[in-house]
Amino acid sequence: MHGPAMSGWLLMTLCAVTGAYCLLRTRSGTGEERRAARAEALMGFGMAAMAVPAAVVAPPAWGWALYAVLFGAAAVRALWFSRRSGHHLHHLVGSSAMVYMSVVMARSGGTGHGGHASHAMAAAGGVPLLTGLLLVYYAVYVLRSGARLIPVTAAAAGGGTVTGGTLTGGTPAAGWGTRPELALACRLTMGIAMFAMLLAL
Repeated sequence: MHGPAMSGWLLMTLCAVTGAYCLLRTRSGTGEERRAARAEALMGFGMAAMAVPAAVVAPPAWGWALYAVLFGAAAVRALWFSRRSGHHLHHLVGSSAMVYMSVVMARSGGTGHGGHASHAMAAAGGVPLLTGLLLVYYAVYVLRSGARLIPVTAAAAGGGTVTGGTLTGGTPAAGWGTRPELALACRLTMGIAMFAMLLAL
């Protein structure tokens, strides 16, 4: 999961900044929007912690089990709230992917980085088909999010308000925490980061 130190630090920084912005979004919006922002903040900070280069800070053996339990609970929560909003199904996939990566890394002793990824996958009993399916999911998600971001940015600049990627009309949001194009950009960023982490697994 951990590539060269520089790319690891960049990925960690990107995920941490994204998580911080998602945390900012929890202060505004409807109850459903705040729940989604909390889930995305957890995902951003969790991905940032997992992206720290292992050569610099080697996580303890119990750390991966802690990640698995934490994101397992997040997956159950996302499944519960998916009854109200389809966006929580994406959170369910993301949390499940984090559990999967945590289990693989725990079983490999956390050595699944750089040129040893395939050996670690074999040693850990990782499922290449599952990894491939997750990669396809995130590739499609990134492309779809990127395509949605272009019209959302144009619509927001034109004076409309966009909620969940859909233009609803009205005045543009004033606060940083309620900018729809930034929320979509954060989701796109986390999708790219998740794809990169799965690719290096």
